[in-house]
Parts: sequence; C-alpha cells; structure tokens
Amino acid sequence: MDLYLPIAGLSVNALVIVALGLGVGVLSGMFGVGGGFLTTPLLIFYGIPPAVAVASSATQITGASVSGVMAHMQRGGVDVKMGWVLVAGGAVGSVAGGYAFAALQASGQIDTVVAVLYVVLLGSIGLLMAKEALGAVLAVRRGTAPSAPERRHHPLVAVLPFRWRFNRSGLYISPLAPFLLGLGTGVLTVLLGVGGGFVLVPAMIYGLRMSTRTVVGTSLFQILFVTAATTMVHALTTQAVDIVLAVLLLIGSVTGAQLGAGFAMRIKPEYLRLALAFMVLTVALRMLLGLTWRPAELYSVQPL
Repeated sequence: MDLYLPIAGLSVNALVIVALGLGVGVLSGMFGVGGGFLTTPLLIFYGIPPAVAVASSATQITGASVSGVMAHMQRGGVDVKMGWVLVAGGAVGSVAGGYAFAALQASGQIDTVVAVLYVVLLGSIGLLMAKEALGAVLAVRRGTAPSAPERRHHPLVAVLPFRWRFNRSGLYISPLAPFLLGLGTGVLTVLLGVGGGFVLVPAMIYGLRMSTRTVVGTSLFQILFVTAATTMVHALTTQAVDIVLAVLLLIGSVTGAQLGAGFAMRIKPEYLRLALAFMVLTVALRMLLGLTWRPAELYSVQPL
C-alpha cells in the first residue's frame, strides 16, 4: 500500500514505514533511547531526503516517548525532578540547534554534516558501549560478577556549585550538570533528528552516576519534551516536517514502546547493552560506507 508524502515529494510503502516505527518503539522502551539514531538513517537509506527524515523523526520520537514514559512511571522508574532540569537544558539546546540547522540547510551542507556527525557519534559511543558490555557478559559467563562502578560523580560534575538532592536517583549534585547535558542533547535532537538518548543514557550512568533503575524512564521523560519542542522548531523554521510520514511512524512506535518496556524487565541488562552497541555500530558503518563508497553511477535522472 503506497502513500504519497507531500513534503518529501515521493511515494512510500506505508506498511514498511509502520514496521520501522514499531521496531524503533521497541528500542525506545527497552533502552531508554528515542530511537531517532536508527529512524533517521533508515529513512535516508529508504530514499527520504535527509532534512525531512530529521524533522519527521523528531515528531515520531515524541509519540514513542509518551508511551514509554507512561510504562516506566507505573513502575516508579522516573525521576521527575531530574527530568525537568534535563528538559530545561534541552529546550535551550533545541532553539540553538534550530538556528544551526537552518543555516546549514541554507548553505546546502546539511546532508554531509548530518552523515558525518552520525558516523563520529555513533562510532565512538558504540565502541565504548560494546567494550563495557562485552566485559560484563564475559564476567557473567566466567561466574565472576563484574565489579559494580563506584557511585562517585565525574570530577567535572563534583566541582559544580549549587547542589540539589535528587532523591529518586539517589544523587546530591549541582543541577548545572544535568542542565548542560540536556542542552547538548537538545542540539543533537534538532541537528540529527534523534532523541539524544543514545548519548544521554551513557552520560547519566557513567557521568552523573544515576541509579540504573531510573535512568531509562528519566531519559524518556526528557526526550518527550525536547522532541516536542524540536518538532515546533522545525515546523516554524525549516518547514521540513512531513506529517504523513510522522503519523505512519507513530502508529508503529507507540505500540512498540509498550512492548519494549516489558522486554526490558525480562532480559539481562548486559545483553541489552551489547545488543544496543551492535546496532549502533552497524548504523555507523552503513553511514560511513555511504560517505566513502564510490557509486557505479555518479549522476542519475529521476522523473518529476
């Protein structure tokens, strides 16, 4: 069943897009990531223009995050106070990212910049996650439980002033740390069409030393509000949001997020991290090939 996308200017198979949204929704509920780090590249591989893929992915992530947050709130896995600080930083970052996106789009460099950022970010984060997850899996198979990381903040976090208590996460840190973290993910959300969770979750675990019980739900809480703001920014500045594409993705992702939250409770966390690292590295490799592989035909002509 083909549908025409008015902003993208092409027809797509609706069932393929819905299935893509379902898969991304499952990842959202399982890992606490918005799923945009997979949605945007896969849409680009399918033939969607990068600018439209980025803007429409942010809309889809909003819907998936609503479903995921509700599931984790029922299990007491959301630190709302921490979430609002992250949201404040993300709102500022999304506005700054919107101006940067519009400037790159006007210069004609947005496609290259998006691809390069994906390769750098996904490659580095994927390698770090794979190393840590493999160590945990091997330790479990040897019968020696991996040593738990010491609940001590990163030195840069520890020196920041104006400390607050975040009781749900078990932290006593400066709100400036999560605010700056939220700001960075807000910029990434606009530039790359990602929820920022693939950066936010590792940073919350290894930088802020948040309790793992609240990381996934709190990450989704921040992603929900930041991607909603990002959708508004794109709608007002770039006009690249394709509502038909976003609705197709949402149909699948809302259901998938509920399924993913249930799966996360049944699978060992080290295997979850290893699976996520594998997917991140696979997408990074595919994006790298797209940047460096010389096509057989340098130019093609398509009918209007």
